[in-house]
Amino acid sequence: MPIISFANSKGGAGKTTALVLLANELVRRDYKVAVIDLDPQYWVSRWFAGAEVSPSLRLASSVTAQSFAAVAEDLKARYDYVLIDLPGMKTPFLPTALSLSDHALIPVQGSAMDAEGAAQVLDLIQMLRRRASLDIAHSVVLSRVNSLVTTRSLRTVKEMLATQSVRVLNTPIIERAAFRDMFEYRCAVHRLDPERVSNVDKAVLNAECYADEVELLVPAMRKLRAANADIVNDFIRQQLATG
Repeated sequence: MPIISFANSKGGAGKTTALVLLANELVRRDYKVAVIDLDPQYWVSRWFAGAEVSPSLRLASSVTAQSFAAVAEDLKARYDYVLIDLPGMKTPFLPTALSLSDHALIPVQGSAMDAEGAAQVLDLIQMLRRRASLDIAHSVVLSRVNSLVTTRSLRTVKEMLATQSVRVLNTPIIERAAFRDMFEYRCAVHRLDPERVSNVDKAVLNAECYADEVELLVPAMRKLRAANADIVNDFIRQQLATG
């Protein structure tokens, strides 16, 4: 089943929010989901530490560079989705995670349009295509978008990335109190108390539409993954051999 990496080498892009939203929404749809937390800030692990987590949602942390590939492949065999939260910095985990992924989701702040970290990930994806013949499917998801300027933000990012033929999800992750508060209250967004948090219903709808789009990508993920299988295995062996 699919492995999805959340990658942006610049911190503060909304990776962890995008991952936690997708993980919980997939569990609501009766999928079994495993999360690998590779971010040294351990925001996903912190959320797990206080959350009432479904038995269908599993966390793997303290994963080393040497064990990472084996852990990811093991979880892929036992879970419907494996989601990887990568560090918000350049890291040796990044090329390995991308090579293992059926899809890379690249969050970009829609309000500031600061795509420097995303550009580094996109450059690495292109490099892996040229040097290792790995064709890694990827999409940009706008994050922390002001609901009043959503249309303008989407148009700007799509135009900026059009020359690189990069897909931008139609559903941005809107800047909402509920998406911050799910970390404060350590719960899924749909479990937030609407008496204490504003616009929970709109936040839940946003998460549902976002997950809908990701689900639609799954058939394409599987087809591309099958084509890459032998190349990925060779690449991983080379990475492990060089440390």
